[in-house]
Amino acid sequence: MAPKKKKSSGPPPRIAADNRKARYLYFIEDEFEAGLMLTGTEVKSLRDGQANIKESYAEEKDGELWLINAYIPEFSHGNRFNHQPRRPRKLLMHKREIARLGGAVQKGGMSLVPLKVYFNDQGRAKVELGLGKGKKLHDKRETAKQRDWDRQKARLMKDHG
Repeated sequence: MAPKKKKSSGPPPRIAADNRKARYLYFIEDEFEAGLMLTGTEVKSLRDGQANIKESYAEEKDGELWLINAYIPEFSHGNRFNHQPRRPRKLLMHKREIARLGGAVQKGGMSLVPLKVYFNDQGRAKVELGLGKGKKLHDKRETAKQRDWDRQKARLMKDHG
């Protein structure tokens, strides 16, 4: 019996927007993937890689999940049917997941923070959401101190090892 061939994972997902500051501002406890409902010019503009999700967040309204304040610039070759750059965009998830996330946000004082927007293997736009709790100032200082120490440790190991 011949061994099964491993399925090639294909190219890594292409990141359209990244929120690097989110892990500094929040303790991310869980991560979720959601589809993103977009218009044609939004997809083309996202592929150009000019989007910004630093000031955006997700919220649950009437059993639906929405991405609020995400900036996707107007498409340069778009016509009069071009999209609004900061319009609310619907996120696609199962109802059970939406209900669970909504409950965590209401009861636990958590926030839904978009971590990155990317295109998966099939070319569909996806959002990685983090369920996080905001850090206090002393927590942020501790994070910065730990990151600096890790950098210093790596330099020492590189020089001596």
